[in-house]
Amino acid sequence: MKAAVVTSFNQPPHYGDFPDPTPNGPEEMLVEVLAVGLHHLTRGRASGVHYSSTGGFPLVAGVDGVGRDADGKLRYFAQSPGQIGTMADKTVIELDHSIELPSDSDPVTVAGAMNPAMASWLALRCRVPFQRGQKVLILGATGSSGSMAVQIARHLGASQVIAAGRDEQRLAKLPALGATEIVTLKDAQLGGGAVACEVDVVLDFLWGESSVRVMETVLRQRTDRSRPLTWIHVGSMAGEVAAIPGAFLRSANLQIVGSGHGSVSGRDILMELPALVKEIARGTFRIDVKATPLRDVEQVWSEASHTGERIVFTP
Repeated sequence: MKAAVVTSFNQPPHYGDFPDPTPNGPEEMLVEVLAVGLHHLTRGRASGVHYSSTGGFPLVAGVDGVGRDADGKLRYFAQSPGQIGTMADKTVIELDHSIELPSDSDPVTVAGAMNPAMASWLALRCRVPFQRGQKVLILGATGSSGSMAVQIARHLGASQVIAAGRDEQRLAKLPALGATEIVTLKDAQLGGGAVACEVDVVLDFLWGESSVRVMETVLRQRTDRSRPLTWIHVGSMAGEVAAIPGAFLRSANLQIVGSGHGSVSGRDILMELPALVKEIARGTFRIDVKATPLRDVEQVWSEASHTGERIVFTP
């Protein structure tokens, strides 16, 4: 079969031949792959920088996708670390890590939306006792995952969604997706106290020094520091290390947690996916996707991060 084959962590995948996969038992299934999104997690595993990277070359890139099973049904599936990747003509999936989709679902849209949507959906559903009416600040709101977080926070009942990012043109589009305020990360005061002081949850796709600076701003302007604030580390677009002073934790009711594979159990993820798939399939959330032939994977791999679209490969 043809696949996006990874032979080195230092080179992008190339389009080439790979042995056909074979199910190992009744709990696995061979599926025809229809669409696979190019996500940050996909890049991270293929380059060896993500904590779930496994190595063992050659391997197939891709962490999830949409395919058609032997009965002709559409399925969304996510692969565990160590399983064969999804950017190929075919792949083997675990049945209990897949969800049957409505027959009229658009494979490209689902493949492009599920991973970026899952980040904030799991964070707000599994990592914090989020309640309707709470206020959310999103750091890194101009990326695919961040703009999806804006929509999901509003969908789950946030009364205020503050979108913060560097790209002012993309920020300007977020009120149409549900942001109640937008603020550039260049603004050292995050728009002043009215924006920063009373949030209940921060969804942080940045981390690094940027997060420390924003954290200091939020805590300094907070009128009641005993009011709970949950800071959820979802991504590391601005750096893997954040030097958080101990005084931040002592001087405020601040809880810092992470959200991702490991901090959310596989069982909890599987319990949440049907509801999320249902909303994506019915068009609740908007995402810009671009269908691209898998044969162009090597060329597109390095270019995709410079666009606002989510690249979805079609074998």
